[in-house]
This record gives sequence, C-alpha cells and structure tokens, in this order.
Amino acid sequence: QVQLVESGGGLVQSGGSLGLSCAASGSISSINTMGWYRQAPGKQRELVAFITSSGIATIADPVKGRFTISGDNAKKTVNLHMNSLKPEDTAVYYCNARGRRSTDAWGQGTQVTVSS
Repeated sequence: QVQLVESGGGLVQSGGSLGLSCAASGSISSINTMGWYRQAPGKQRELVAFITSSGIATIADPVKGRFTISGDNAKKTVNLHMNSLKPEDTAVYYCNARGRRSTDAWGQGTQVTVSS
C-alpha cells in the first residue's frame, strides 16, 4: 500500500502564491504518476495537474499558465506551485498517486483559501 502525506496550503490573498508538497511512503515502487486534484464546496473533485515518472507534466486548463507541478521520481514526492491565485481556486487539494498493482492512493487533503 501507498500512503501520502501533504503539506502546505493555507490562506492567501487573490493574486498571491502558495505551494503544496506531497510525499509518498510504503510501496512506492508501484507508483507511475503523482498529481493533485481539488474539490470545492458543492462541486466534484477535479484534476489540477499530474506528472509521470518520466517527468511529463499535464496541467488542467483552468490553472494552466498559473500552476506548475514538479516531482522527484526517486523519492516519490510531488509539489504544486500555485501563482496568481484566484478566489475560484479555493478548494481542498488532494494528492494522488497511481501505478501498478491497482495503486490509487489519496492524501488526506489540505485546504487552500483565496480571499478576494
């Protein structure tokens, strides 16, 4: 099994920046991709960004140009760098890891609140 621990998040004013970090432990050799999802109140969970073990990143359209993702494949860590934050970015952000042997792990979630 894979366990994920997130850190970062918090409260920031519109236009500000925040960073999120996530570290995997356990059966990390099974992980192929790591990424971030978010869920705002009353909305479905949505993809924010993910990165593959080969370093290929995918950024969702709503945050493209403002958010970047980076990772350390050896350590199985992933970071989300959020710039030019908007109130609509307010959500609980979840780290996700997927891979072999049906690996699909989620972090506990961390709150990001952007004030206008």
